[in-house]
Amino acid sequence: MSAVALNWFDTHVHWDAAEFDADRDAALERAHAAGVNYCLNPSVVVDGIAKVRALADLSATKDKWPRIFSAYGIHPLYVGQSKPDDLHQLEQQICQQRPVAMGEIGLDAYAGAPDMTLQRACFEDQLVLAATHQLPVVLHVRHAVEDVIQSLKRVQGLGQKIPGGIAHAFNGSEVQAAQLIRMGFLLGFGGSCTYAGSTRIRSLVSRLPLTSLVLETDSPDMAPMWLRGQRNESSQLPRIAQSVAALRQISLAELSAVTTANASQLLDLHENGASAR
Repeated sequence: MSAVALNWFDTHVHWDAAEFDADRDAALERAHAAGVNYCLNPSVVVDGIAKVRALADLSATKDKWPRIFSAYGIHPLYVGQSKPDDLHQLEQQICQQRPVAMGEIGLDAYAGAPDMTLQRACFEDQLVLAATHQLPVVLHVRHAVEDVIQSLKRVQGLGQKIPGGIAHAFNGSEVQAAQLIRMGFLLGFGGSCTYAGSTRIRSLVSRLPLTSLVLETDSPDMAPMWLRGQRNESSQLPRIAQSVAALRQISLAELSAVTTANASQLLDLHENGASAR
């Protein structure tokens, strides 16, 4: 069975990014032609939610596009740009047209990232919103997996029940992976799995429970080995999946079926056609 004949779910892609403005329709058609039938598109700023939502709405009318589902949130790298009423505006957007998840939210300890105290306050406020509205969360965890876990525990310790989510571009340890899995999170893997030098991530992909994995591209970023330094696209997901399947020594058919089901179940999409299209 070919990769194109299978049913793939790109659980992290930024179709609203400016990098796609010149050829977004063609790129979406390439993704669909490659067998990517579903995508999860998180926002990074409150002002960007309208564009994310519009693309999701439009995708429902396009036979040659994947079906796009929205997540709303404030990315940790953008918290410095947030306005005082952004959290209120975020909740208003959730109430106006409910997304399938909160995201992309989390923490980033990379050099040059915004102040961690500011990041943490924004992240934990959004976790409370996710608990209030019972939305799974799309986590950004770059160099901050342990800090993210501690924030999750702190918010849940206040009696706020967070309905799991996806740890996007997971880059932590096996112990941290197990902690997140116990908390109801799936772990997202993408282009980094295609690099021979990514030994720790490739080892995790090969050993973690398949029922806890989802696939992603993070397009236009995190390009796989064969596109290094170039724009990434959802159409590359089936080829990325070939690397994952080889690491796990399973068929593409099994990988497609399980990872698509994992995402659909977490995001409660069965009633929206994500298991049948």
